[in-house]
Amino acid sequence: MPQAEIPGRITLWEIEVFVATAEERSISAAARRLGASASSVSQQLSNLETAVATQLLNRRERPITLTPAGEMFRKRAYTILNETAEAKADLAKLDPSALTQLRLGMIEDFDSNVTPTLLAHLAAEMSSTQFLLETGASHRLYDLLDTRGLDMVVAADMGAAANWMEIHPVLVEPFVAVVAKGGIADHDPLPRLQAMPLIQYTKRHHMGRVLADHLARQNLTLAHRYELDSYHAIMAMVASGAGWTILTPLGVTAAHRFVDQVDVLPLPFAPLARTISLSARRDVLGELPGLIAARLRQLVRDQVVTPGLRRMPWLGDQLRVL
Repeated sequence: MPQAEIPGRITLWEIEVFVATAEERSISAAARRLGASASSVSQQLSNLETAVATQLLNRRERPITLTPAGEMFRKRAYTILNETAEAKADLAKLDPSALTQLRLGMIEDFDSNVTPTLLAHLAAEMSSTQFLLETGASHRLYDLLDTRGLDMVVAADMGAAANWMEIHPVLVEPFVAVVAKGGIADHDPLPRLQAMPLIQYTKRHHMGRVLADHLARQNLTLAHRYELDSYHAIMAMVASGAGWTILTPLGVTAAHRFVDQVDVLPLPFAPLARTISLSARRDVLGELPGLIAARLRQLVRDQVVTPGLRRMPWLGDQLRVL
């Protein structure tokens, strides 16, 4: 008889499946999060309930809810998962290659340069570790960190940090105005910009909401017909003369194909900046988040800050490693 089917035996995988299902409140959503099939998730839940001889989930309800026993078991499950992660981290401190898996979330802005280099360095130093990478918007990465879908994330700060997080600041960068090449030569560009359509970064993402709130505080009237979620699409439209936009230097260089077709200017009103940090669950991965943050700062200095200041020297210390 396979071990997973021995009556009374509970596996770590069953606990991970239970926690994911309890948090997602859906078997299909838990399956997507875990990279498993819905049938496999359902079977693991059945195995767990058989092992503990009680019902933990009301699976016929939509969304799925926890039974009183399930609520109690979830607290224990979190303890088990955290203890497991801490044990892995302790082994990693003795030998980084002992960590079997690292689930890392990276902001999309680092896709073309920093992320591949970081993964290559980590893979060389942690030869037995499997790396699972999630790339996406900052709010999505923090949600996955919160629900234990990721071990650490590199993302833009989104305000006050939760008390369960450890945060390692990496980079601060300003927001800048971007126009078509030669589109504005005035010393005071604001009137010209106000007469042009604003190609706005989507307010469905945190950065877009931050920008919209900042513009509202300036009491500016800006015509905008476009709201997009792609740096490449925004930069293509700006380069074609369809309007102007507000991005960060990382956002500009992410669409490197269009960099030579635009001019980048300081914001012609109150400045705005954002901080990108590495965040993890406090005291779970030991010294590993700090060590990876240190490696990340060096990569960001070499691949983001130095070439960014070469292209836009007027940024000065507005673009810097922390």
